[in-house]
Amino acid sequence: MSCCHPPGPAHDDAGGSGPHVERTGGGSGPHLVDVADIPAGIFAMGDAFDEGYRTDGETPVHEVELSAFAIDTTAVTNAAFASFVAATGHRTDAETFGGSAVFHTYATARGEPVPGTPWWLAVAGASWRRPAGPGSTLDGLADHPVVHVSHRDAQAYCDWAGRALPTEAQWEYAARGGLRGARYPWGDAPPTADDPRCKIFRGDFPDEPTGPVGTTPVRAFEPNGHGLYQCAGNVWEWCADRFSARYYRVADRTDPQGPARGSARVLRGGSHLCHDSYCHRYRVAARSHNTPESTASNIGFRTVGPRVG
Repeated sequence: MSCCHPPGPAHDDAGGSGPHVERTGGGSGPHLVDVADIPAGIFAMGDAFDEGYRTDGETPVHEVELSAFAIDTTAVTNAAFASFVAATGHRTDAETFGGSAVFHTYATARGEPVPGTPWWLAVAGASWRRPAGPGSTLDGLADHPVVHVSHRDAQAYCDWAGRALPTEAQWEYAARGGLRGARYPWGDAPPTADDPRCKIFRGDFPDEPTGPVGTTPVRAFEPNGHGLYQCAGNVWEWCADRFSARYYRVADRTDPQGPARGSARVLRGGSHLCHDSYCHRYRVAARSHNTPESTASNIGFRTVGPRVG
């Protein structure tokens, strides 16, 4: 987990909000993100190639049947999140806690290295408004995914917009784009320098990148078969489920909701910092997790709702 995003504070989560989160309610806020209808169906969930990390619990592969739903075609953008904050006055966890984790190559301020992952810096003042730290802005980033949002921030947005975070099964089914058992949203061929397919780290991680490091616009690459963009790379995306490495052994077949108990929440999709030399988690079956208060410069979210068509 810690190579992909810094380990978060080990607070207990019983499903409630933190002291600062206001449940805005109503569900009437304008959701400024396009959505795609996903038909009901059955798919094989999990890592069919046995390429995952044992502690992530990507096996056994198991059959899942899902009801129809609609999912955002992209991660929630800075522009969409800004409309939510303007309407509600929501203060994010990173703003409340006074800072967030920023990858060292683009941090604008000297921060404290996160123990065990020195490429992550705890930067005072970093937040969704200042994604690289003090002095950085959102200029030119309106169509980039919002980052430095916790699971609780993402849920607050959903409450306002009348949306929900996807279950892990919904996320994987949609990310596969209709392909059965493929490694990536586009098939089995890995992304290369000549055919990048997604935004991941290029070069020698973590100190010698051969290209720009950071987020990219949410529609920078081709969509998958369901019209979803960047289900691999760019940012990790929060899911609704609690995390358990053993859950696939006992998961419900129909519309699984994840474990009933647990403090960590699931993250899916990988990020712009994934690299196959240390973190091959930009596959559609890959899983990660963190505490619901955790924030970083490579964590965002997308949402789901009822079908619109």
